[in-house]
Amino acid sequence: MGFMSGGSEETITLLSRVPVFSTLSADELERVARVAMQRRFESGEVVFKEGDEGSTCYIVRSGRARAIREHPDGRSITLAHFKPGDIFGEMAMLDGERRSATVETTEGTEVIALLSTDMHRLLREYPDISIKLIAALGQRLRETNERLARQSFQTVQSRVAAALSQLVTAAREAEGDVVVTATQAELAQLAGSSRESASRFLAVLERAGIITQGRGRLTVHDQEALERYVY
Repeated sequence: MGFMSGGSEETITLLSRVPVFSTLSADELERVARVAMQRRFESGEVVFKEGDEGSTCYIVRSGRARAIREHPDGRSITLAHFKPGDIFGEMAMLDGERRSATVETTEGTEVIALLSTDMHRLLREYPDISIKLIAALGQRLRETNERLARQSFQTVQSRVAAALSQLVTAAREAEGDVVVTATQAELAQLAGSSRESASRFLAVLERAGIITQGRGRLTVHDQEALERYVY
């Protein structure tokens, strides 16, 4: 993990694009930016672990991260993905409990961090932030519930196809091929399947010309064909 300084104007611009802070004026955003700290994490680095005490929330400036829950037998499930503009780590600050999940980066990631004392002051001064934060948490909970419900009824193939399609949608910037940075094991984890089952299905997709597999990455050539496996 590294620390960065400066970039106040850039921080204000980022904050203005975060739904939680969207109702703040330019002056109010500047006040938030003054207390925000900038941090950098390498790919695969743990930002915090499940059970840790929580005193900081984070907003993704660049890169990507994910929240996972781990089972004592070694299994884990991905609860959420975070992209630029997303906020995470705020739950422990709001309810005083320890971190409910582990967050780790999936690529080199820069964030801005807000300490709980500063966040609590903002919530007291600007009630609109509280309303926006509740809405953001509700949306995240709905998405997690929907994904878990789908995984309960879908076949392994359907779950893997849905997980890969979700990653393609998040990564897509233009038409054409989309490169997804994920290993077979990571995709299996997101889909709630074994690595072996995911690997067999990915081989089927590759033979069909829908994807090409590389080292730690997948190139999706035809998302529409991929989504035909989802039901």
